[in-house]
Amino acid sequence: MKTVFFGTPVIAVPALRALAATTSVTAVVCQPDRPSGRGLHLSPPAVKDAATELGLPVYQPTKVRTGELEAYLRDLAPDIAVVMAYGRILPEGVLLAPRLGCVNLHASILPRYRGAAPIQWAVIRGESVTGISLMQMDSGMDTGPVFATHELAIDPDESAGDLAYRLAELAAAVVRDDLGAVVDGSLTAVPQDAALATYAPPIERADATIDWTRSPTELKNFVRGMSPTPGAHTSHRGRTLKIHALALASERSTGLPGTIAVEGRRVFVHAGTGAVEILSAQCEGRRPQGPTDLLCGRALVAGERLGG
Repeated sequence: MKTVFFGTPVIAVPALRALAATTSVTAVVCQPDRPSGRGLHLSPPAVKDAATELGLPVYQPTKVRTGELEAYLRDLAPDIAVVMAYGRILPEGVLLAPRLGCVNLHASILPRYRGAAPIQWAVIRGESVTGISLMQMDSGMDTGPVFATHELAIDPDESAGDLAYRLAELAAAVVRDDLGAVVDGSLTAVPQDAALATYAPPIERADATIDWTRSPTELKNFVRGMSPTPGAHTSHRGRTLKIHALALASERSTGLPGTIAVEGRRVFVHAGTGAVEILSAQCEGRRPQGPTDLLCGRALVAGERLGG
């Protein structure tokens, strides 16, 4: 089986490794190197590093609609292309270039959470189950028919980053277990029910601002879903305070949303109803700290209000 892999960030690496172990990968397509760090030196994406380690050729087109990528694929003549978190919408010519088209490893149970950030939104909205859907790609946004879905329970305390790590391993298992059946025709794709579709749009830093008027459960899930990036944040003394982890404290009486309360070495913030407890936070220019350090350094003081 000749395959091509499309992917860019670290979440796609286990799937690439599984594909390389079970098929003949003729090329790996990922986004270009990007500036990073203080010196803004060009850094390769995680998939490129993995492909280089595996000895696989890498192609990094700056644009996907010029016809060059389509021609590149047709020259390779792969049986199928496998896509996971590539980061760009592929045009129809590219989707049709492999003999059996392109299949996508999407990190949700489709048709729920179509779009760019399914893991984060599933956590933010308090879902208890997610998974990987193996789907035939078409010109829509995650609208193609689905070959197989594999569910994964979401731990109520895990972050989106922790969940992404587990979903990456599940995606690798899907490659090993299901891709061959797609190629030999023993797995049939089933159309999605568009009436059940929900969406997971991209998340920007501005979207990560905490609204303390929400319920404690909503606040906890929001912080989990924004971790590790872009990181949930609030304003405090005219600067940005990142909140890395919250716990529920709904038994506390309600005060003005965003107001800090202290009991011993525990820090609470009043929410729309009840309160939440800060387990980890980070002031600008400092490392993440637990409540004891935040109180000893007077980074947080009872009676102050977060979020202005």
